[in-house]
Amino acid sequence: MAAHRSGPLKQQNKAHKGGRHRGRGSAQRNEKGRLALKILSKKVRKELSRVDQRHRASQLRKQKKEAVLAEKRQLGSKDGPPHQVLVVPLHSRISLPEALRLLQDRDTGSVHVNEWGSTHSFMLLCPILKHRWFFTPARPGDLHTVLDLAKVADTILFLLDPLEGWDSTGDYCLSCLFAQGLPTYTLAIQGISGLPPKKQIDARKKLSKVVEKRFPDDKLLLLDTQQEAGMLLRQLAHQKQRHLAFRDWRAYLFAHHVDFVPNEESNLVGTLKISGYVRGQTMNVNNLLHIVGHGDFQIKQIDAPTDPFPLNLRVNKSQKDRGMAREIVATDAVADMEEDVKVLMKADPGRQESLQTEVIPDPMEGEQTWPTEEELSEANDFLKGSSKMVKKVPKGTSSYQAEWILDEDGESGTEGDEYENIEHEDFMEEESQDESSEEEEGEECETVTTEESVHDDLYDEKMDKEVEEKMLEKYKQERLEEMFPDEVDTPRDVAARVRFQKYRGLKSFRTSPWDPKENLPQDYARIFQFQNFTNTRKRIFKGIEEKEVEGAEVGWYVTLHVSEVPFSVIEHFKRGAPLIAFSLLSHEQKMSVLNMVVSRHPSNTEPVKAKEKLIFHCGFRRFQASPLFSQHTAADKHKFQRFLTADTALVVTVYAPITFPPASVLLFKPNSNGMQNLIATGHLLSVDPDRMVIKRVVLSGHPFKIFTKMAVVRYMFFSREDVLWFKPVELRTKWGRRGHIKEPLGTHGHMKCSFDGKLKSQDTVLMNLYKRVFPKWTYDPYVPEPVPWVKCEISSAVPEADME
Repeated sequence: MAAHRSGPLKQQNKAHKGGRHRGRGSAQRNEKGRLALKILSKKVRKELSRVDQRHRASQLRKQKKEAVLAEKRQLGSKDGPPHQVLVVPLHSRISLPEALRLLQDRDTGSVHVNEWGSTHSFMLLCPILKHRWFFTPARPGDLHTVLDLAKVADTILFLLDPLEGWDSTGDYCLSCLFAQGLPTYTLAIQGISGLPPKKQIDARKKLSKVVEKRFPDDKLLLLDTQQEAGMLLRQLAHQKQRHLAFRDWRAYLFAHHVDFVPNEESNLVGTLKISGYVRGQTMNVNNLLHIVGHGDFQIKQIDAPTDPFPLNLRVNKSQKDRGMAREIVATDAVADMEEDVKVLMKADPGRQESLQTEVIPDPMEGEQTWPTEEELSEANDFLKGSSKMVKKVPKGTSSYQAEWILDEDGESGTEGDEYENIEHEDFMEEESQDESSEEEEGEECETVTTEESVHDDLYDEKMDKEVEEKMLEKYKQERLEEMFPDEVDTPRDVAARVRFQKYRGLKSFRTSPWDPKENLPQDYARIFQFQNFTNTRKRIFKGIEEKEVEGAEVGWYVTLHVSEVPFSVIEHFKRGAPLIAFSLLSHEQKMSVLNMVVSRHPSNTEPVKAKEKLIFHCGFRRFQASPLFSQHTAADKHKFQRFLTADTALVVTVYAPITFPPASVLLFKPNSNGMQNLIATGHLLSVDPDRMVIKRVVLSGHPFKIFTKMAVVRYMFFSREDVLWFKPVELRTKWGRRGHIKEPLGTHGHMKCSFDGKLKSQDTVLMNLYKRVFPKWTYDPYVPEPVPWVKCEISSAVPEADME
């Protein structure tokens, strides 16, 4: 059978063209083994099957679960630091000694009481639960004590009243703790067994509703009997731990024992020996140590004495009493501590961090050097070759003075003389108050004063007239700022071109360029700046994660020898205040510009003006400074705010030591009575001296005569020279018109302006001027101890300030 042959009419398709659309096989054949120059920038991700994906997810879950369990087992165990519990009573009716007595259960384990003045703390060792706790009590009114202990506490035990839960002081304490960062916490009710049995269930229901506002979905425990205290201890031991970011990246230590060895030269300065358990990260001897409330210091050496509170106690078999059998042999422990003190590390002078906080500026830096002979010869040749100009000058004028005399014919400026004859209208202000209404109000006030005349003298004794007057003035300024933002009156006694000589006009606040290195103040020569702050922070944190630091491990009981410490630190410790030390990261002792995002606290109603003296709690530091307020935007320029606004978050800018975020921020305002009120809370944003805070000033004028697109504006300036000086700056109106100054009219500040549309007679002409502002160097590391906080009984109602 003959094979089929296609005829002449068969469709002939085009042959496939090689090159761009060729297949992988043909490309490999044509290239004949040649490889293109190519760099693989990404790893080849292997696609996992569905079974492998499930297996991998289960492995990750198992690893996270094991990490959480390992953290639980280490905290309070024989190899880890003791479980530190801060006990805070939130109501004045709660008996703190009774709660501590219930927790000191000698049947559960051995108790070691440590007395520091008025503060009673104790160590509870429980071999049955294989756990050890260290309880420290604190009153909610002692602000610094509560906040400092909360920085290092693993768990906070809040004691609630069965009827009200917490009072005003307890609520204020909770606000501060929530703003700083709350670690693991437990809620316990004290005194509910004292209520009738029928009312106990209702009291718990009402208390649960009150607690839900701050602690949603949290279980309430009881603390009235020894059995309930045992259940509470088991809850504390097996609770999942919450982390505070600012302390997880640093090594920190709570002082259990402190000793002071004065120097030979002076008894006021010496070596401070701080003994305690290392927490957080590995403690390096070459890093600086920050003692909270006292400053930064260097560590000379780290010793490793015997742990004074071991979990596995040596039992004295001669004692048959069960309670006595669990007590540690104190004499043997002291002898072992004296014999077995080992030196772990000594500071290396070549690798130790410096205490330098500021840059010493060189006043001759940037000065012009003396010109060389070549430059002098070039200058002489230039002067010889330059053309000379003949001028008529007064007799006795030097050649240098003649350079400044302009050779122009004086023209008598008669522009605007006709305009001066225009009659000005007089505007009279109408009286807003009626005499009859004033008499009626006076009668009402008299009736009120007669009813409360008995308490007037007592009320006036608590009032300071000067403080009241200053507060009234602040309220007036705050309301004026809300009604007319950034508007200022043009001064009459000083020329506007002199008063606003540091200001400039911008076409657009958002897009107009502004050099961040321009006209920097002298204080910027004293601070440190990172070339790339984000990369530096990542590099330091990566080194911590990879365990590159050598030193005392977490859970070790060590003694730090801190050099050049003033004697006031040990005095402060002996008065009952806790001593807490944080190891600083690299560069954290150096001064720079810190930017913090804060929001006004709802409890604060008083106006807070920029550049006021405030108290900062930033991470583990506290200090005083006068901050700047600015808007929190993503632009390169940020508008300065004169007051701390209540509705939006603002950025606070101060000179302070470098701190790597994350870190919480609390702002307090000191009162005349010694108390400190919480005014704002937030977090640390960045360490950036190049962040530009721009102050805006708005000059206002009023249209006097309006034509089609032209208008005569007055009251913005009061001299012809000022109008000519600010002529290049763009104008705008409150109703959205834009324009510019054409020419001055007369000599009293009237000017002819053109706009992109017709003005309304009730419109206002505005001119925006801008200037970069910098914070003042008001950093003070010393913060005085506040008076215990008590809610002020006198209600600080906002006065109706008169705006006229």
